Amino acid sequence: MEKLIRITNPKKARIGLYSAGLHTYWEQFAGLRECLLEYNRFLEKRLSEFGEVVNFGLVDTEEGAREAGEFLNALNVDIVFSHAATYYTSSCVLPVHQICKAPCVILNLQPTAEMNYNHTGTDRWLAQCVGCPIPEISNAFNRAKIPFRVVNGLLGLNFTPAFAKADECTSERPEAIKAWKEIEEWCMAAMVKRNLQNARFGFLGGYYSGMLDMYSDLTMLQAQTGIHVEVLEMSDLDAFVREISPKEIEQKLNLIKEFFEISGDSPSDPIAKQPTEEQLEWSATVAVAQEKLVNDKNLDSISYYYHGREDHLEDVQSGFIVGFSLLNAQGVACAGEGDIKTALAMKIADLCQTGGSFCEIVAADFNRDTMILGHDGPFHIAISKGKPILRGMGVYHGKRGNGVSVEAKVQPGPVTTIGITQTGDGRLKMNISEGEAIDAPILLNGNTSTHIRFKDAPAEYMDKWFEEAPTHHLALSVGHNASLFIKVAKLLDIPYAVF
Repeated sequence: MEKLIRITNPKKARIGLYSAGLHTYWEQFAGLRECLLEYNRFLEKRLSEFGEVVNFGLVDTEEGAREAGEFLNALNVDIVFSHAATYYTSSCVLPVHQICKAPCVILNLQPTAEMNYNHTGTDRWLAQCVGCPIPEISNAFNRAKIPFRVVNGLLGLNFTPAFAKADECTSERPEAIKAWKEIEEWCMAAMVKRNLQNARFGFLGGYYSGMLDMYSDLTMLQAQTGIHVEVLEMSDLDAFVREISPKEIEQKLNLIKEFFEISGDSPSDPIAKQPTEEQLEWSATVAVAQEKLVNDKNLDSISYYYHGREDHLEDVQSGFIVGFSLLNAQGVACAGEGDIKTALAMKIADLCQTGGSFCEIVAADFNRDTMILGHDGPFHIAISKGKPILRGMGVYHGKRGNGVSVEAKVQPGPVTTIGITQTGDGRLKMNISEGEAIDAPILLNGNTSTHIRFKDAPAEYMDKWFEEAPTHHLALSVGHNASLFIKVAKLLDIPYAVF
């Protein structure tokens, strides 16, 4: 089964880089400056794997720092990596970040695991004493109220420079691997921030009435994340439904039959039946219209809900689930019940290439020590265990109408939940948990559900979860991504909890 093609590709992070040194050293120690610039070029090459790199080069004076700040500002970088190449005074770098307000990550990456103590002179030592200035920088930045983070470890070279006296091939060392994983995550978090600042989130219909945790301040969402919210009407979608050709319906129906398994009647739930050809054709019709709406409005996400009143628009909403599930796998985060905060969580997971499926608590399995997470409505089929199943639903429970629904579970293995809630003071908050998806029986009722085993047993896990004032929805991503999502929260300046 081929992957669905993304409707839009994420923008790359714009990564700022400079290496810091002290100009006094260059006349004193021949070859030192050139060696440090070689490290700088290595960093530029590695960072270019994660985004578009803007490299100022070497900063070694206060005047150079101001020039670097203006340079990075002019190019609108998303994050700045400040490489501690040797000892330098804090005045050599503080102006960079007083001018350029992009998040700062200091790289304390020693080139060698161990100096050659019998043959290393002051010049070679100065290429290794990269941790020496970090306390000074920490103090100066703190007093200047400049936020910063530090990545500590080994540089990870796969060669030894001619200037060196010790073995500097450290790419396979755990201290280098860990450091570069952190660096990659910071770059990915910066990429998420850039994309959210350019994202258009559609809000179609309204909220499910009475779900008070769903209600959001749309201005607050833009203020805290940069997303634009486009308020949509059902008539916007219906306009596309009415102009679809038979050929378009046929093509979408063929796609649906390729990516989904068409079920028979459920053996356990009398309202879950084999979908009829008419139901499948209507789902295909609405799916074509949904994709046209996304392209017309240039949307990166849609949160939606429409209750209906036995009219044509109720028929349109009855065909939502299949098309929104396809769009999830095409990079357009789609969340039901008007939950734009969970659409945001899903979009973050999607940008991080970890899926992001719409979920809530289904139940606990106290025999397996699992929480069952899932939902009726849209599913991210790219992270499914096998082909998702389509079932015809005689009634959408708690909602109006009937139609085709998705029954599936997430592939077994490491997973991370990410929920975004709103606190009493009007701020967004991110709730994060890592667990393991296990292959276990699920209900055959046309809903998605996955057994997740967290580090705590279900009752203890829920004790911690509910203390964080979550919404009842969340996004389920594949992989253990807590450290990545924490970095996203930090760059967005959103409080977070991990449990």
